[in-house]
Amino acid sequence: MIKLHNITIITIIIVYLVILAGGIVRMTGSGMGCPDWPKCFGYLVPPTERSQLDWKSQYRYNKNQIIIIEDDLFYALQNFTSSDKFNMSNWNKYTKHDYSKFNVYHTWIEYINRLIGAVAGLSVLILLLNSFKFIKKRKMIFGLSLISLLAILFQAWLGKTVVDSNLTANTITLHMLMAIILLFILFSILALVKPTKPRINIPRSTSIFVIISIILLLIQVLIGTEVRKFIDIQMELFNYTDKNKWIQNIPVTFSIHRSFSWIIIIINSIIFYRIKKFGINSKVANSIFILIFLQILSGIIMYYFDFPFSSQPLHLLISTIIIGLQFYFLILYNQKKNAIKV
Repeated sequence: MIKLHNITIITIIIVYLVILAGGIVRMTGSGMGCPDWPKCFGYLVPPTERSQLDWKSQYRYNKNQIIIIEDDLFYALQNFTSSDKFNMSNWNKYTKHDYSKFNVYHTWIEYINRLIGAVAGLSVLILLLNSFKFIKKRKMIFGLSLISLLAILFQAWLGKTVVDSNLTANTITLHMLMAIILLFILFSILALVKPTKPRINIPRSTSIFVIISIILLLIQVLIGTEVRKFIDIQMELFNYTDKNKWIQNIPVTFSIHRSFSWIIIIINSIIFYRIKKFGINSKVANSIFILIFLQILSGIIMYYFDFPFSSQPLHLLISTIIIGLQFYFLILYNQKKNAIKV
């Protein structure tokens, strides 16, 4: 049981690393650094120079390997060795999108993001394999482990969809929500396999406040993606030397996002007060309360200090950690045991 507990913790940490890496990809505009999926320009290890994507004579090409010709992507139809002249019959134009730029930094940032995603998938698979011993006695653990594998496979497919769509906002948002759902599944497993359980349940009314907080945080994340869309547009209009112009003519969603933070603080202050009132000393609850203030602080830093490097992905990461821990707290303190009466 303890072994599975540790594996689950490691898997959760890796998933959070994927979220952080994804935030860095978006912050740096590296989402199309690899224009195809699951390979990168048709390579297992992506190119480091633009010249590697030029057509070459007497060169061994592998199926689906990509070259760039006059700002268009072409992929090899089969394995072949090129002759002295370009033969179009060996190639087909890549039509899933029309993005054909190569930036070595964007390519490798996106590639590292995918590698971390692959490690997350492997970790979930190991989790499932270790859960087989509970298939008869504790079917819920095995069932959730199986669902987590299906969820991360679906998440991988969504990653492909994001690239094929050339980073449309809706696919990015869905990709983010699926990552949160995966965390909910993993935190459920963690609560079930925790070696030492809380001796009491939290009051039902407090559980309702926690659920409200989770819903509000999810809404906050969705509003944040709308703000992020605006910043993405500003990034295209102004380069990194003009970051102070990114928040010019900010939309109303920005104000809503900022004001929503106060509602979340109030709700969680109520939760914190009620937990202390009933004498529950929870490290998870204490961590959530600290993280909420760190989240507010990171938002203030972004707004008033022109989006310092890594502030945006950290802002997103803290949000998802809070949501995950609140869900974990809710499951952990609502398992069958002696409940506190309100």
